[in-house]
Parts: sequence; C-alpha cells; structure tokens
Amino acid sequence: MASITGALILAAGKGTRMHSDKPKVLQSILGEPMLRFVYDALEPLFGGNLWTVIGHKADMVREAFKGEDHRFVVQERQLGTGHALQSAWDELKAAGLDRVVVVNGDTPLLPTSTVATFLKEAMDADVAFMTLTLPDPGAYGRVVRHNRRVVAIVEAKDYDETLYGPEPDEINAGIYCLRMDAVEKLLPRLTNANKSGEYYITDLVGLAVAERMDVIGVECGQDPNLLGVNDPAELIRSEALVRARIALNWIEKRVLIHAPETVRISPRAVLEPGAEIYGPCEIYGASRIARAAVVHSHCWLRDAVVAEGATVHPFSHVEKAEIGPDCVVGPYARLRPGAVMEEGARVGNFVEMKKARLGKGAKANHLTYLGDAEVGPGANIGAGTITCNYDGVHKHKTVIGEGAFIGSNSALVAPVTIGAGSLVGAGSVITKDVPDDSLAIARGRQTTLPRRRNS
Repeated sequence: MASITGALILAAGKGTRMHSDKPKVLQSILGEPMLRFVYDALEPLFGGNLWTVIGHKADMVREAFKGEDHRFVVQERQLGTGHALQSAWDELKAAGLDRVVVVNGDTPLLPTSTVATFLKEAMDADVAFMTLTLPDPGAYGRVVRHNRRVVAIVEAKDYDETLYGPEPDEINAGIYCLRMDAVEKLLPRLTNANKSGEYYITDLVGLAVAERMDVIGVECGQDPNLLGVNDPAELIRSEALVRARIALNWIEKRVLIHAPETVRISPRAVLEPGAEIYGPCEIYGASRIARAAVVHSHCWLRDAVVAEGATVHPFSHVEKAEIGPDCVVGPYARLRPGAVMEEGARVGNFVEMKKARLGKGAKANHLTYLGDAEVGPGANIGAGTITCNYDGVHKHKTVIGEGAFIGSNSALVAPVTIGAGSLVGAGSVITKDVPDDSLAIARGRQTTLPRRRNS
C-alpha cells in the first residue's frame, strides 16, 4: 500500500522584525501574501493534504485566503515550532498520514522541484531535514555531526563549544520530513529548557538520535531559495528574485516583455503568447492579458481582463474591469471595479468608469465620468460628461441608448434614460428621460449685452 505524505506549514508567528501589524506570512510580494508562494510550491506535490498552523492574528490569515480551500490549525499560544507541530498533530493523524513534511511559511522562494528531490532522499528516514552551508550562519540552528552522521540541531543562542565542539557553518534550513509513527513517540518529550523558553521542533533530531532512529540531514549547499524572510531587507530581496523569475517564465512562454527588469507580474496573472508588455508597469491579482493585447508603460492593473487586440495606453489604472477585443484605453484612464468595455469601445484620457458598461464601438474620449451606467453600441460621450449617479443616499443608473450623442459638459442626473439615436446638447443638465431620436437641451438661453468698459 502506498504511503500518504502531507505537508504542514508553520505560519503562526508575529514576525516582530518586520515592524508591521500584519502577521509575517501576510507580508506582500508582488501584491500577494508571502504565504501564497509557499502554497504554490507545495500544492503540486501534496494537493489537499496540506495544513497551515496559524496563531498571531489568525483571522487576518483566514480572511486573506477567503474562498480558497485551505486547512487551518490554530496554535492558540505561540510557544515555538515544536508546539506548533503538537497543535496540529491530531489532525495530521486523523488524515491517515504516514509522513509529514514541515515547512516554514516565510519561504516564498521555495522551489517545488527542491521539495520533490528532498522527499525522495528522505523516504527511508525516520527524521530528515534540509541543511545549508553558509559563510555566515547568523542566527540559524547549527547542525552537529559526528563522523558525518547527524547528532543534533542546536539553536545559535544555545550553542556551547564545550559541549558540541567548534561551531559549524552547516545550518538547519527549517524543512523536515517526519515519519509519523516514529515522531509520535518523541513529541511529548519536547521541553522548553532553553534560553528562549520555547519548544523547538529541532529537538526532535537529538531525541531521534538517542532512540537510534534513522536521522539524516540532506545537504543542499548554499541554495538561497530555502532561507526564510525575517526582515524588510530580506523581503525586498526575495521579491526581486520572484519578480525576475516570473518575468523570465512569461518570456520563455513567448510573451513579449520590454524592459522586463521593470515589470512586476503577480503569480496569479495569466498572459497569453503574443501579448506585449512595456515596462515599467504592474500587473497584479488574477489579471489576464490575451494575445495581441498591448499594455504600455506606467500602467497599473489588478484583476483586470484585457482581451485580444486591445491596447492600454500609458498611465492607465485598471482594477476588476474588463477590456474587450480591439478596445483602446487611455492614456491616463481609470477603469474601476465593474467597468466593462465591449468590442472596439474607446476610453480616452482622464476618463473614469465605475460599474459601467460601454457598448460595442462606443466612445468616451475625454474628461468624463461614467458611474453606474449602461452605454449602448456606437454611442458618443462628449468631453466633460458626468453621470450623476449618487443622490447622497442611494446610487442610481443612467442608460444611454445605441447611437446616442451626448454633447460636451453635460450632466445626466440618474435615474435617467437617453433614448437610442438621441442628441443631448452641450452644457445640458438632463433630469428627465429622453425618447429615442430626440434632441434634448437643458440650459439657460444665452443673453448677449454690450460690454461696459471703465472710462
């Protein structure tokens, strides 16, 4: 019978060195919580057999992944990594696991391939862990060996050369593979008799050695991808590496990225071969950029859909909006949540849309606000037009029919409908519905008088 292996992510800590009110695992990398990158690395290997230990501001972590299928275990008091494992143990057992891989939630660079290789090498051991050899071991736990065999892992602050010999430069990378039935005997024996007063998962190594279990340290050289993020400087370095990795991946998939060193792309974004991106720009969330679409420099997109052949000109801001085929946006346009542009529609400079639909071939080329509006195919919205959608209490809808023409500097006071083929004269304030094929003018009559000059 094949063994069942799961993974446990330790994500309960405060991350005090980040100097932030957020839990460390929610620190942002390319607009995503750091923890998401760990999920992305582990889910291909473990699928649904994945648990996350949360503790500090646990509700914030749950909220960050709301609507996603993740299993959380709460560590009510953060008493160390060993205590985190103890907190999750009953759920891991109930799942029928034979082995569990334990990973820290602050390792956003962790490659799936490295974990897969580690699993193969650890499969026959009772306790296995990854090690790194660093020129400056810093505050990482030291790996103590005797005749190449692992003896213990000792936290840096507890290392005593009189007990363990000269301090080694091999450190614990914080990634473990544990055989469940072996470790179950050891977990109750963890103590907090150390300078931090915490229960260390690293102490399982010494306990397993004492029980003559099979313990191995899998050496991974100096691979920086295995190191955790502990402070803002390390977060920035990690983000830079992730950014470069993602950009290169899309280039290899035949996406044309100009100045890729200045382009930031979310790990959840999807770009089709033949899409063209100009840096600097930022593409976040679950944005989708289709083939032959062009996103020019200095644009910011989040959860945006840019269809085939569409062009987003510089300095445009698009959030939770859909840009249809062959549409043109910007420059300096803003599409807010709920904005939809149908095929061939155009939104020009300093035009803002919110919860509004611009029909096929419709145009709003200058200085316009379209909020809570439905604009029919082929309609033309003149410069300075505003849909007055808010009465101070409620939002109301404006409907502009097919082929209608709205003159410049008009205010359409919702709820109101402008019929198909109708014309609204420039400078009008429209408060009543306009039938199809009509002319509506709502402005004071012009008066012209002789100019008076001072004598």
